[in-house]
Amino acid sequence: MTRTCGPLVAFVFPVLLCGQAGAPPPPSSAIQLPLSGRAGQTGAVVVNQSTVNAGGTNSVNLINSTVNVQGPYGGSVPTGTPTGAVIPLTLDNALRQGLQYNLGTITSAQSVRSAEGQRYEALNSLLPNINGVIREDVLQTNLAALGFRFRFPGISIPTIVGPYNYYDARATLNQTVADLTKLRNYRASKENLRATELSAKDARDLVVLAIGGMYLQVGTALARLTTAEAQVRTAEAVYQQASDRNKAGLNARIDANRARVELQTEQQRLRSLKADYDKQRLNLARIIGLPLGQDFVLADALPYTPLEGVNLLQALDRAEKNRADLQAAQAQVRAAELVLKAAHAERYPTLSFLTDYGVIGLNPSNSHGTFTFSGSLNFPIYQGTRVKGDIEQADAALQQRKAEAQDLRGRIDYDVRSAFLDLDSAADQVGVAQSNVQLAEETLTQARDRFTAGVADTVEVTQAQESVASANNDYISAVYSHNLAKVTLARAIGEAEQNIRQFLKRK
Repeated sequence: MTRTCGPLVAFVFPVLLCGQAGAPPPPSSAIQLPLSGRAGQTGAVVVNQSTVNAGGTNSVNLINSTVNVQGPYGGSVPTGTPTGAVIPLTLDNALRQGLQYNLGTITSAQSVRSAEGQRYEALNSLLPNINGVIREDVLQTNLAALGFRFRFPGISIPTIVGPYNYYDARATLNQTVADLTKLRNYRASKENLRATELSAKDARDLVVLAIGGMYLQVGTALARLTTAEAQVRTAEAVYQQASDRNKAGLNARIDANRARVELQTEQQRLRSLKADYDKQRLNLARIIGLPLGQDFVLADALPYTPLEGVNLLQALDRAEKNRADLQAAQAQVRAAELVLKAAHAERYPTLSFLTDYGVIGLNPSNSHGTFTFSGSLNFPIYQGTRVKGDIEQADAALQQRKAEAQDLRGRIDYDVRSAFLDLDSAADQVGVAQSNVQLAEETLTQARDRFTAGVADTVEVTQAQESVASANNDYISAVYSHNLAKVTLARAIGEAEQNIRQFLKRK
């Protein structure tokens, strides 16, 4: 409390305080939410699906699936030092590491702390504010300089007073008893905190989706690399065979040249796939926060396994109950409703009181207690268009929150149905691709036998090699798309963190 007492008052009334009664508090205002509840979403994990034809004689139309990690979910806090050895990385270890060090989870955790701080601020406006002050002044006053001229016959009054002491030790308490605007602001801050906590939970599901997708992409890149290595060995054997037969005069030089071109093509493909495999490993290490430069290999094989135990209707029902982002959107709607009520409450009266108690005197040993108690009922009479403006803003935010919640419900329905469509399509493609691989390998074996017998040239062998490569690539892509669809489904129903292992049935 600030008191400004003139020296004359201090001289004439040394035991009274100036201005102990507090002024009425300013009118409360409703907090204003941003127009969109999605403003804080700075990143996403998007699974892109497109149908492509991989080319080749026996190729089929495939679902080309890619995981696009945006914003903080693509970053992490690299932790630890590299071991210098190649470590085996299981899916469990990757998830555990990523959920701890991915920037998306770290950012969402700090958002929760920020929302908690805002809740504390709103709560503080409802709690009593207690302050204490100890003050001691030493004063000397020149009364003549203030215009006092004391002239009384026989009485001598000095124009210089002091020095003298003034001591004040006091505690003040300020409490709002009834203010619906502040109360509803506090309740809205609690709903905002709840929404932020649910968004943080949803962020963990997105991190799991990103890690699961990246883990699958590394495994797919490794499978393609392994297949390419096998194709190079086959091409080397065919080239050696064609070269030996040419030296023996059993076939033309063009057959050897054709086999050499095929070998070099396979070697070039192998180098490209090796670079892609290394890059995919870097991407995975980047999002889970492995130590910089740490080398690793995947320790879990994730082959094709049919999805069991969940159908479309069950998945839709589970998504309605479990999706944390939908629950967060509903909490944001409730917060916006409370903010609108808080804006309406700006027209209502408020009750508050102010009290203080302390001792004043010349010094602590020569002082006496004083106190002040004041209560005020403040009611607005005319505040211009301030309240109307607050109501309009709060209602706009509420309508936007409701629209976003309904849109999210529709998007969840789309996500679940889309995941099932991708699952069914990928499962069919796996069956076709398995058959094509077997047929292509049989065709290659027959073509090589025919070439050895001298009844065919290397054109037939080369075409068979390309068919095997294409069929293997189709099969690998189909298995990857099926597994990624299962991870996407786990995310779509809000159970990625809990059930991704069950959905993938890792071995």
